[in-house]
Amino acid sequence: MSDKNKLQVVVCWHMHQPEYRDLQTGEFILPWTYLHVIKDYVDMAAHLEAVPEAKAVVNFAPILLEQIEEYANQVQGFLRNGSAIKDALLAALAAPTVPESPEDQLKLVKDCLKANRERQVNRYPAFQKLVEMTEWLERHYGALAYVNPQFIQDILVWYHLAWMGESVKLSDSRIQFLIAKGGTYTQRDRLELVQIIGELLENVLQRYKVLAQKGQIELSVTPYAHPIMPLLLDLNSTHEAMPDAPMPELANYPGGEARVRWHIEQGIQTFKRFFGVTPKGCWPSEGSVSEKTLEILGDYGFTWAASGGSVLSNSLNLPENDGITGIHHPYQLSGTKTACFFRDDGLSDLIGFEYSKWHSDDAVADLLHHLDNIAAHEPSQKVVSIIMDGENAWEYFPDNGYHFLRAFYSQLAAHPAIDLTTFSACLKTKNIVKPLSRLVAGSWVYGSFSTWIGSVDKNRGWDMLGEVKYAFDKALSDKRLTDRQIQLANLQLAVCEGSDWFWWFGDYNPGVAVSSFEKQFRLNLANLYRLLGEEPPAYLALSFTQGSGDPAMGGAMRPGVEH
Repeated sequence: MSDKNKLQVVVCWHMHQPEYRDLQTGEFILPWTYLHVIKDYVDMAAHLEAVPEAKAVVNFAPILLEQIEEYANQVQGFLRNGSAIKDALLAALAAPTVPESPEDQLKLVKDCLKANRERQVNRYPAFQKLVEMTEWLERHYGALAYVNPQFIQDILVWYHLAWMGESVKLSDSRIQFLIAKGGTYTQRDRLELVQIIGELLENVLQRYKVLAQKGQIELSVTPYAHPIMPLLLDLNSTHEAMPDAPMPELANYPGGEARVRWHIEQGIQTFKRFFGVTPKGCWPSEGSVSEKTLEILGDYGFTWAASGGSVLSNSLNLPENDGITGIHHPYQLSGTKTACFFRDDGLSDLIGFEYSKWHSDDAVADLLHHLDNIAAHEPSQKVVSIIMDGENAWEYFPDNGYHFLRAFYSQLAAHPAIDLTTFSACLKTKNIVKPLSRLVAGSWVYGSFSTWIGSVDKNRGWDMLGEVKYAFDKALSDKRLTDRQIQLANLQLAVCEGSDWFWWFGDYNPGVAVSSFEKQFRLNLANLYRLLGEEPPAYLALSFTQGSGDPAMGGAMRPGVEH
């Protein structure tokens, strides 16, 4: 079959973690960036390296790139000259002693419970036993006096082994030795584990750069701190997909377009510093687009963007787009320069939420069956866009998705009727780009912005963000900040504008996650007030949202279509 008649399939992995650092102290508040590096980012690179015929798009959020670099520098600094690691969990793994106070000891061992029970904990009986002992200690606090350092050191080692990528477990004899040893880990064992983590942190981005240079992957970017650009541009764009949604008291985010352009410019600069090239594509944060957003992306030379299938469905229902059909095509909005691809929500959600429960061979066979049906029942020159979170699904699969992803890449790359490709390559092959007269603003989650605005707690977050932005603007207009202070305030404001804080606000989310992210949001706002020379408002000392829900996948992922 000629390439022209093959079904074009683009797999796009979005790699993203929010800014977990307290920018004023440099401390990492949560450890998820380095844990996802050693588990998910190195595994994805290894799968692509193992199947050279496979192609993919890999999208990086710039603040993730910077955090990976900072972790790598800190671990290497520790190993070379003993300088501090500013992450409490990783520092504890490296430390020669354990904390003295029972409170600190209990917090440390409880942090080692944050792993998938079925796939990461119960897979290793030795780790499972330590976890069960920790849960007993939570109920019998007084027994902490009898806990010796070896218990704490062993659970720290096992936690990091459980989070280690499957490709590393299969190829690194040092990791294999530590798993086989099972316990009574020494200081030497722990330092060796820190060294392995340092190697993975130091090399992971170079591996993606090499894959891109070989033409096997296309690297793309998200605006710097992952803001929801349509909402910064116009809060009322919320109503395009949710006409009855309650809104914040804030009428509009002040200076929103300037902030969107700042995030795009800063994102491109950061991407070029790490990868040496200018990105052609942009996955707008959470696939959130509006007509103005696509217009601005075109101003910066992006040839493609992507969003959710429900955004296209909502748009095709408009009378202005009457007669236009088909999700498996790129579209170009009238008056803009950037083609937009739309996620096949059904196929993407099968990988994210269903295939972890299947045998990997059955899952890949089912996916291929769906693709064969698309090829058979729709006109030629189609592009199927599978767009997914690149890190959060795999802990629900056996062996971190190793068997599924290896079969996935191998069989899609070898399929005679499929052209596994990239978004830029699709545009180069003169693929049919359909015209779109109007676009309904929305994101890949349900085709709306309901995950970030339109409820009491989320709206309160916007009001708090708006208040600090007014203070920021006044400090600039009063000319009371030095150039360096303006630079630091811009970065701190960018972090406050990130989407992740709003994602977690709301009682339908798990309590621990809501508390962690809400607390860091308030910290970020307080830090910005202090940078502006102002005392933070008293309300920033008080929690404004709590969670008690138990959503699928812990709330870190959502399906594209609301069920």
